[in-house]
Amino acid sequence: MTRHADLLALLVRRDATVAVAESLTGGLIGATLSATPGASAAFRGGVIAYATDSKERVLGVPGELLAREGAVHPDVAGAMAAGVRDLMAATYGVAVTGVAGPEPQDGKPVGTVHIAVSGPESRFWHKNLRLSGSRDEIREETTQEAVDLLLHVVEANMKEHFG
Repeated sequence: MTRHADLLALLVRRDATVAVAESLTGGLIGATLSATPGASAAFRGGVIAYATDSKERVLGVPGELLAREGAVHPDVAGAMAAGVRDLMAATYGVAVTGVAGPEPQDGKPVGTVHIAVSGPESRFWHKNLRLSGSRDEIREETTQEAVDLLLHVVEANMKEHFG
């Protein structure tokens, strides 16, 4: 099985769901998760909030945060994750924001990526990355890192609640 298939199977066993909020990956995470047969048992859907104002209007990222930090920031990823979790009524929300290139954005260099997971009891997990490679490579690696972070979080929550 692949990592994303493992993740979905684990979510189904937990009777849990996931929704995604994507910026730089432009739908790759959702496409990856939905490619698994039976994904609809755990995958609620997603939002591609590529434009900065969409992050505020659709996902509820605070406008003052976006004005102060720009779209590429760990707190923005956290707000996106919480926003999509609430919007889609999911157990977990996972979000990515960053710079795939070819140019820097908001003063952040190409390869800067922030991943966040919002889970039960409003708990948060995050991972900040500095990736290298082509635009496509950065987007693909971000997708895998997001799946890996969520899988780690769900596994840890299972151990915490079920020993």
